[in-house]
This record gives sequence, structure tokens and C-alpha cells, in this order.
Amino acid sequence: MRIFALLLILLTGAAQAQTEEDIVAGLSQNRVAIDATFVGSEILVFGAVKREAPAPEGALGVVIVVQGPNEPVTVRRKDRKFGIWVNAESVDVQEAPSFYAVATSGPFDEVLSVEDNRARLVSIDESVWVMDTDATDNEKAFADALIRIREDEDLYSRHESTVRVSQETLFDAAIQLPANVTEGLYQARIFLTREGRIIADQVSYVSVQKVGLERWVYNLAHDVPLVYGLLSLAIAIAAGWLASAAFRVFLRN
Repeated sequence: MRIFALLLILLTGAAQAQTEEDIVAGLSQNRVAIDATFVGSEILVFGAVKREAPAPEGALGVVIVVQGPNEPVTVRRKDRKFGIWVNAESVDVQEAPSFYAVATSGPFDEVLSVEDNRARLVSIDESVWVMDTDATDNEKAFADALIRIREDEDLYSRHESTVRVSQETLFDAAIQLPANVTEGLYQARIFLTREGRIIADQVSYVSVQKVGLERWVYNLAHDVPLVYGLLSLAIAIAAGWLASAAFRVFLRN
């Protein structure tokens, strides 16, 4: 009897293993270089669903998230006092992605359940965390304000029904990086769902870095700020002198 029960468990486990689905994916580039001519870039995320048995029943969904490094942000609200606008209440956002783009294979609420979205922090509003105990009543309003600002700057975006899925197996989507992205290590997260529940996921990484003169100036400003300030002052004086000299020559002629 024990042997029969053990065989039943092994066969059940093997059947479950055969019906499991996994992700095999890649990126068009793993390194984005920011130079003087950088006007943005595109990351193509592509892949396939790996399975050893026919696809199970239920709607297949794919969610792709490209996320920049987290950074603390202080969000301030302006109030009009004595006829002028001044900074009033503020909230410290402890975790806010510098860049966040979500692409789905269908309507977001249909592809991903509320529970899995909250548990895995997939949507934009779930990824922004406000932990200011002095402003608990208004924390959502400040988080929403930060999201609106970064949406206007093309740093936060959600693109529903833009992930193409072919034959319940192949998928791809293009994520646009704007010219004002922050350098750092970016995550490309891929979620595979059935009936809104996440059944598989994969993470890849993209390095976004300044190169050439931009990198040198950035390092100089952060590593040796005094030299950077003196160099900036010298360049400003030289530019002013050259402009004045050119203006005098123009007047003489």
C-alpha cells in the first residue's frame, strides 16, 4: 500500500512538472551608452514560452517591466501665500524608480490579478513607496503627484496590449528609453500569467551609462567638485571674453 502511494505521488509530481511553463527570453541590447548625441534608445524584449506538454487551458498573458534604479525623492506642494507661491507641505518618497515602463499583452487588469500585482509590485502605483509618518493622510496624493510629473517627462509609462504574442508561444515588445534617463543598472522583468495569476518570471539587466566627455564631466563633478566648479567658472569667463572680443570686432567693421 505504501509503495502504491509513493508511486502515485511520483506520477502526480511528474505530470505537474510536464505541464509547467517557463520563460526563455532575451534583450536586443544589454548596454545603453549616453553621449552628446543621445536622443533616447529602444530596448526590444523578446522570448518564448517553454513547455514540455500542450498549453494548458486559460488565457495566456505576458507583462514586461523595465525599471530604472530606485532613488529617494522629496515631493513638495506649493501654496499661495501673500501673493506668491512658496513651498508648503512635503513628503519624502523612500523608493521611487527613476524610470518605469510597463507593457502588457492585453488590458492590465485582465492580464494580471490585483493580488499578484500587489504582491510583486508590478504596476507603477505599487512601485512608488511613501514612508513619511508625518503625512500618512496625504501620502497617496503626493505619490500620485510624483507619478504624474514623471509621466509628463516620459519617465513613467504603461502600454497595454503592446506585447505581441504569437501562437501562444512567442512574444516581443519594444520599450522606449527617453533622452532624460538616469544612468545605472536597469531591470527588465518578464511575467507569464494564466488567468491573471503569475506562473513564471524572469529578470534581465541593462546597463545605462554615460560615455566619453559626458562621463568625464559627471565623474569630475561628483568626485572633485572644487575642480569642477573652478573649471566651470574659467569656461564661463573665457566664453564671456570671446563673446566680448567678437562683438568689438563686429563694431569696428
